Amino acid sequence: MKLLIINGPNLNMLGIREPEIYGRETYSDLCDYVGEVCERVGAEYEMFQSNHEGDIVDKIQAAYKCFDGIVINPAAYTHTSVAIPDAIKAVGIPTVEVHLSDITKREDFRKVSYVSPVCVHTVYGKGFAGYGEAIEYLVR
Repeated sequence: MKLLIINGPNLNMLGIREPEIYGRETYSDLCDYVGEVCERVGAEYEMFQSNHEGDIVDKIQAAYKCFDGIVINPAAYTHTSVAIPDAIKAVGIPTVEVHLSDITKREDFRKVSYVSPVCVHTVYGKGFAGYGEAIEYLVR
């Protein structure tokens, strides 16, 4: 199984940005964690992070016929983007949405996800372990 792991805006600032919400671990730590999980479950993977919506859409489109599954943390685009879920629908690749924090217990605008309806599963509020759950879900 080949997985594409997509991370949206500001995830490159993990460990710096609001550590009381997102923790003190860095984006590099997240990449290491994802690598360990993928190795354990026997999945190939590629990590991608962008602060730009169009780059994320381009990456999803480029995944067509190249990846078996997508794990996406759309970050702030969760609540604003129609283009990202449209791209997920277009490629038809099983996708799991992940959020480090529990978006259901945050500001009202964060409780709305435009991405969830096009995903096969959503994980939130479990920190890095949410990525592990998402990867295992797709491998199963």
